[in-house]
Amino acid sequence: VQLVESGGGSVQPGGSLRLSCAVSGTIFSILAVGWYRGVQRELVASMTPTGSTNYADSAKGRFTISRDNGKSTVYLQMDSLKPEDTDVYYCKLVHDLFPSNIWWGQGTQVTVSS
Repeated sequence: VQLVESGGGSVQPGGSLRLSCAVSGTIFSILAVGWYRGVQRELVASMTPTGSTNYADSAKGRFTISRDNGKSTVYLQMDSLKPEDTDVYYCKLVHDLFPSNIWWGQGTQVTVSS
């Protein structure tokens, strides 16, 4: 399974970024997907194969997770960014039928600074 993240970068406070995680080598539609941040891999947002979502309190109302099963890609739309959002963001996949099967992306840096 390969995960390729993209979309990180530098942006001013109040700006937006969209992170992408393109997946290959597995059946994407049966994966739970999520975005995590930092060394502690704290949850930012997650989505089940059926589309149910969960967000960290800090992300609610500003970030939106979505998935395109046809493109085997998960996205994180990040709006109204704040300096405290600065971190490395990681894509995580969990096999819905075999939850011990977990894969992580390489991480993408998000920097919010004026």
